[in-house]
Amino acid sequence: MIKVFNQSQLTQQQAHGLVVGTSLRNKIHGYKFRQLVEVLGQPTFPYESVDGKTTKEWVVLFNDEVFTVYDWKTFDEDYTKNQLTQWNVGGKTSANEFVEYLERKLWENLNNG
Repeated sequence: MIKVFNQSQLTQQQAHGLVVGTSLRNKIHGYKFRQLVEVLGQPTFPYESVDGKTTKEWVVLFNDEVFTVYDWKTFDEDYTKNQLTQWNVGGKTSANEFVEYLERKLWENLNNG
């Protein structure tokens, strides 16, 4: 149902190929970086993007659709890792089902941990 790509599974070129054509579809509110790491693992792209617009990004396959979870224009990795609680969700189609799934997993992890 869900597969999160980590750095060792894809080359940067392969990961970029998966996300070509994605755009903002939804947002996740109320969860910090460490909580996302607990559920999704380390980001697929753990470093600042070339254009500086993201510092952390996960590439996720959910129900055979590619989605991304990322910070947007925080321009500050420390802020992203320690204070940010609004994450963008990108995709090529509606991300509503994926966001519901991820928020449920985040809530369960928070309340069972």
